[in-house]
Amino acid sequence: MTSAFPLHRYTYQDYVWLEEESTTRHEFLAGEIVAMVGGTPEHAAMAAEVIGQLREQLRGSPCRVFTSDLGVRVLKTGLATYPSDGTEDYDRGEKLANYQQIPSLEAVVIVSHRKPHVEVWSRSPESESWQRSEAAEGSEAALPALSCSLNVDAVWQAALDL
Repeated sequence: MTSAFPLHRYTYQDYVWLEEESTTRHEFLAGEIVAMVGGTPEHAAMAAEVIGQLREQLRGSPCRVFTSDLGVRVLKTGLATYPSDGTEDYDRGEKLANYQQIPSLEAVVIVSHRKPHVEVWSRSPESESWQRSEAAEGSEAALPALSCSLNVDAVWQAALDL
């Protein structure tokens, strides 16, 4: 019987060093470092529209909007990543579950690149549980924790205008 070779387990410091030296973004979880795919022009345009809408509505509040260039580290689970256009199953599954472990995070927004559709996961202040809501074409995606919303049609149109 043959046994599989053990995978190399990296430390978080290994990951930090690689990120500083590399032109490619990587994700770190459970000792593994994986290269992340780059975004499409459509994805970048939609992200810019979302950032623009939120930035305008949050002006003057204590909340800030960041691009996907800002890395996210979830201490509780050990994930270090960038918000990105990874696979939908991963974004709605393991990655979402990791993000929901961040105590200060109140909402996660997932924008479809296939159709005008926005999914919002919001932390309920009373129970600390997460609630899911959806918005489709012709509607607004509400982000109650931020007292703002996203115009789904404008987000979708940003990709179509390319």
